[in-house]
Amino acid sequence: MPITGRWIEPFCGSCVVALNVRPRRAILADTNRHIIALYQAIQSGIVTAAVVAEYLHEEGAKLSIDGDKHYYAVRDRFNREGSSLDFLFLNRSCFNGVMRFNRKGGFNVPFCHKPDRFAQAYITKISNQVRNLARVMLDKEWSFEVLDFRTVLEQAGPGDVVYADPPYAGRHVDYYNSWDEDHEADLTARLKRLPCQFILSTWIKNRYRENPNVNEHWRTAQHTIVSIDHFYHVGSSEDLRHSMEEGIISNVPPIERVSRVESKPQTLTLAI
Repeated sequence: MPITGRWIEPFCGSCVVALNVRPRRAILADTNRHIIALYQAIQSGIVTAAVVAEYLHEEGAKLSIDGDKHYYAVRDRFNREGSSLDFLFLNRSCFNGVMRFNRKGGFNVPFCHKPDRFAQAYITKISNQVRNLARVMLDKEWSFEVLDFRTVLEQAGPGDVVYADPPYAGRHVDYYNSWDEDHEADLTARLKRLPCQFILSTWIKNRYRENPNVNEHWRTAQHTIVSIDHFYHVGSSEDLRHSMEEGIISNVPPIERVSRVESKPQTLTLAI
């Protein structure tokens, strides 16, 4: 599946896919303005490895002394000011690295209860990730945008490839804003009308039920589905953590997709 146009993601999130596919041109969009602001800051050179290391040394030292008191102080500051560095700090010191926001848009994940979270080795790891991300983006025409998925999909044209990884309808989706069956139906209809190839990441079934959208819309001769079992580690207790069958759905013929897989890429992500 050669990309002659742009790689387009309406739900870019951590950008893990784009950072490993590494297209020359891309539109990477999300409604979460904090994610987009962080990647824009790295791309523009405002947030660098050195800046991150200095910041985490300072804030990590305060965390080791005051623990949850400092964590919640940073969380309050972030919800007032929206600093990308505070966002990174919270992502790496909150419970299980979960990203959740309340209805007012405030980050509301509790502390991970590890006051010594930012040891030197961990700070080095994070700052190296920022450095590597900046290098990957250096020679790319990537546009990071805060946009609704509908607006993003309207920009797709022949030769582009759309990768859609939306929140899962029917599951807890306070990631940043709501996502329900109506959004899912709208996305499905828009993907079917695209003038280009698309890849959709979604859930197929879990131990309790199946995704009705898959059976109704995607099990056709025009679409291919590749599925894999995935175990979720985010539940608050072990009995709330279950495996799920997830799927990659595409209008790309299977032979093209298989021929494209040459080797497993090295995973690169900022783990947002």
